[in-house]
Amino acid sequence: MKRVLSTIIAVVLVLTTLVGCGGTPGKPAAGQNAKAKYALIVKSTGNPFMEKMAEGFKKAVEEVGGEVINKAPDQPTAEAQIQMIEELISQKVSAIAISANDPDALQPALKKAMDAGIKVLSLDSAVNKDSRIVHIQQADPEQIGRVLVQSAVEMIGGSGEISVLSATSQATNQNTWIEWMKKELEDSKYKDVKLVKVAYGDDLRDKSVSETEGLLKTYPDLKAIIAPTTVGIAAAGKVLTDKSLKDKVYLTGLGLPSEMSEYIESGVCPWMYLWNPIDLGYLAGYAADALAKGTITGKEGDKFTAGTLGEKSVSNADDGGTEIMLGAPFKFDADNIGEWKSVY
Repeated sequence: MKRVLSTIIAVVLVLTTLVGCGGTPGKPAAGQNAKAKYALIVKSTGNPFMEKMAEGFKKAVEEVGGEVINKAPDQPTAEAQIQMIEELISQKVSAIAISANDPDALQPALKKAMDAGIKVLSLDSAVNKDSRIVHIQQADPEQIGRVLVQSAVEMIGGSGEISVLSATSQATNQNTWIEWMKKELEDSKYKDVKLVKVAYGDDLRDKSVSETEGLLKTYPDLKAIIAPTTVGIAAAGKVLTDKSLKDKVYLTGLGLPSEMSEYIESGVCPWMYLWNPIDLGYLAGYAADALAKGTITGKEGDKFTAGTLGEKSVSNADDGGTEIMLGAPFKFDADNIGEWKSVY
């Protein structure tokens, strides 16, 4: 009888231990077999490009069977993103993809995330090479910078004052494109073209409007504005339209077809460029999954399949890190904007 009682007590103790660990006989403990969590931190809320990018990221993560966490700070600051990184570390996510508001300020937080075993990658606006495993590059930065200058110069007939309306002064993608714009302008064929100012609208609609108005007031002979930011180009398009400056001040840059169709159709912005932000987020989602599963390590030469985008490979980036290239920028003009404005 004592032996039977001892056996019963032993069984009860084992069952109690299992329950305390979050499990029941024949079933995994709580959290076991849970979906991998993949997080995306964009620059800020209310940015249409970022919203479309998040849409693509979500689609990819759902396709690979993961759980998506999309985060967007109210303001495009590094401080807000750092707080979100800390939250995600505590949530023990498998990967963090981030579009950086500052390439260097995020390093301590992202290093902490990587030390905790989280796979970190950047997209759109890169973090520095020591803060990531790999960067998702939308298009060749040199090609973007040079083609934007070439477009503006063609619009103004080869001579005159031009300006740039950028996002934040710390945005790595914007700054790289602007450096290539300046490189292009060093060519002697642009001797009659003068870059008068680089203004920063901080990817905020109202500030971008104010900066555009400031450029027009300060430089009355201004002939073109290059805005390599979807928020900035739409804001500039509205200002130029409201002030009836069509054919007086030209506009080009990087914009969303849905936001820029009226300005392209009216001729305020003869043409512009962009890539598909949905595809950019989608590629980041698959890259995050490939990193988390060990399919790639972020080293040059690594290959993986990115869903409907097909096979992608890791290559060396200009900053000493590595990157995965989405593709070439696409030109939007009056001939094709109608078919794209309802897409994104």
